[in-house]
Amino acid sequence: MDTLKVSAAEFQRNIGRYQDLALRRPVAVTRNRRESTVPISREDYERLKRRDRQVLGLEDFTVADIAALEASRSPAEAHAYDREIKD
Repeated sequence: MDTLKVSAAEFQRNIGRYQDLALRRPVAVTRNRRESTVPISREDYERLKRRDRQVLGLEDFTVADIAALEASRSPAEAHAYDREIKD
C-alpha cells in the first residue's frame, strides 16, 4: 500500500483524520517536502518496542545459523572501517 504524504501544516489542521487514516495505511508527515514522522497505532508501537528489547542467546540459534555466521565474510569495502575498531 502506498504511503500517503501530508505536510505538517495539513496534519495539524486535520489531525483526527490523519490519525484515523494511520490506523489503516501508512501516513508520512513531511517538513520541507521531506518525510519527518510516521504516526503508528499504539499496538504497532508496543510490538516494535517488544521487538527492540528481544535479546537472543546462543541457545536461540540453530546449528545451521551458527555455521552460516561462521562462514560469513565482510565485503572488501568494509575494511575501510577497520581503523574504528579499538582493542
